[in-house]
Amino acid sequence: MSTIDTSNMSIEQLKTMLEAAQAENNKLKAHTSSNRLSFRVSAKGALSVYGLGRFPVTLYKEQWQRLAAAMPELAAFIEQAGSALTVKVREEEKAAA
Repeated sequence: MSTIDTSNMSIEQLKTMLEAAQAENNKLKAHTSSNRLSFRVSAKGALSVYGLGRFPVTLYKEQWQRLAAAMPELAAFIEQAGSALTVKVREEEKAAA
């Protein structure tokens, strides 16, 4: 990040610079907070999934394999318990509505 000397700038120039920075910040937020998931391997060799919530979901390979194998059962359970389950709306989706 570079340092900009703002001591000789007018108020209008500063406002323009601030608006540009805010627009860039909003653009970056929209890009990173979309519904995309990202995956990383932790230092201990576990797989972390980012983008589901505030914190990553981290499991080891065997745990992910067990979960993947149980997906049909999980989908059926979600369907059966649907009315009892809470749907969390992301902040971005709230703002868009």
